[in-house]
Amino acid sequence: MIRTMINGFCMALADSVPGVSGGTIALILGFYDKFIGSINQVFYGKKEEKKEGLIYLIKLLLGWAVGMILAVLVLTKFFETNIYAVSSLFLGFIFPSIFIIAKEEYACIQKKWQYTPFVILGIAIVAALTYMNSKVQVVDVTHFSVPTALYLFLAGAVAITAMFLPGISGSTVLLIFGVYLPVISGVKELLHLHFGVLPMIIVFGVGVICGALVSVKGIQKSLEKYRGQMVMLILGMLIGSLYAIVSGPVTVDKANAILNKDNFSIVFFLIGLALIVLLQVVKTKLEKKQKTQN
Repeated sequence: MIRTMINGFCMALADSVPGVSGGTIALILGFYDKFIGSINQVFYGKKEEKKEGLIYLIKLLLGWAVGMILAVLVLTKFFETNIYAVSSLFLGFIFPSIFIIAKEEYACIQKKWQYTPFVILGIAIVAALTYMNSKVQVVDVTHFSVPTALYLFLAGAVAITAMFLPGISGSTVLLIFGVYLPVISGVKELLHLHFGVLPMIIVFGVGVICGALVSVKGIQKSLEKYRGQMVMLILGMLIGSLYAIVSGPVTVDKANAILNKDNFSIVFFLIGLALIVLLQVVKTKLEKKQKTQN
């Protein structure tokens, strides 16, 4: 149970800020198929399968909730005041993740040059979303309106799909839609018992649930039948995420200069890189320990 909660905690930290997705962390730590499979069991499985999937997801969710609350209370302010450090950190997360995932999934992509267009498609999707962000204004969640509610619903549905996919993070999608800071700040307001934002947060949450219902089945079936193509798509999205994060400072409510050699933080980049490598080392040791026990 502790290991599953730690997995959830790590996913939440990734999901909370734009950069590497919780799905990427799940893939790196080796529980991605279990994660997607459990969600699918809860939604579409038989009674016993629902119970099994639900128990696993509750354990994962407990760790995720702790990590997300910590992120909302601590990391939001840090993101607002140190966006270049955060951007550098997540470049450090994504860069080694590309090579780790390619290595982990090498068996299904080796010599599959016909899958190359899926890499290009993944890059194009993220580049297009990032371009769209420059055309979107930051959403106000403190006042309820039907157009804003529909927009939040759509953003939640797309973001949860991105969270499930190891590639562009749900938070990056929220940033692209212009709702990242409003939603995070709204959740923070709720934690401080200020309920003025509750209607819009509920709409966002319903969008997340609907997006999960629609996307999880398709993702699992695609990974089962077209794993090589999906892996190449994911790698393309990760590569595209590098561009999205470099452009990230331009897209927040107070437009900043693009990430460049003058404001790039090599220290935070190396911290991000080291954390991903450390997670991979921990995963390898746990797998060896499990094999020894069996």
